[in-house]
Amino acid sequence: MITLRRSEERGHANHGWLDSYHTFSFANYYDPAHMGFRALRVINEDRVQPAQGFGTHPHRDMEILSYVLEGALEHKDSMGNGSVMRPGDVQRMSAGTGVTHSEFNGSRIDRVHFLQIWILPEARGIEPGYEQKRFTDEDKRGRLRLVASRDGRDGSVTIHQDTSVYAGLLADGDEARHALVEGRHAYVHVAKGEVKLGETVLRAGDGAAVSGEKELVLSGHGEGEVLVFDLA
Repeated sequence: MITLRRSEERGHANHGWLDSYHTFSFANYYDPAHMGFRALRVINEDRVQPAQGFGTHPHRDMEILSYVLEGALEHKDSMGNGSVMRPGDVQRMSAGTGVTHSEFNGSRIDRVHFLQIWILPEARGIEPGYEQKRFTDEDKRGRLRLVASRDGRDGSVTIHQDTSVYAGLLADGDEARHALVEGRHAYVHVAKGEVKLGETVLRAGDGAAVSGEKELVLSGHGEGEVLVFDLA
């Protein structure tokens, strides 16, 4: 079964400095029918204006992934980490027993466009942790590249949940297949452009929850960037 979640159906909040779309319930957007999918709790598509950002704020018991699509996002946290994320970078922050952090657009010209993803951890109260790795366009072109996993295999960042996250860049003529082990589920999110899931065209911001299927077949439709979550 494949359940579509079109971009225009998402929650939306425009704060001036931040324009944000919420695939699942978040902050002032609440929809009991869309509280997450399996362990996947949040996909926020955020656009931050120049010289603006999220001030220091706390998190607990959540695996937080940041995936930058445009611009550069500056990160600082209470674990002593400081970095700049650019397109291709994947950051994992395990909030665990508690962390504070800030995210800021240091440019005075360009906005930042990124995805903020929350995954429920398999256990509460773990030790906080941080990791950031880069995956080039070539790593993702024409295929699904593993970028986050429970065991950190194939150079992916490590998350504390039985979830694997893949990223792909698919153009016309490209096809990427992903087998689903019996009993597992998937969520497909189009980050940019357009892709096809089977014969269905998915556009930027669209998502699809997948259960009871043996395989995902994704193909290029023009050119698109897609994330796939393989979930228990």
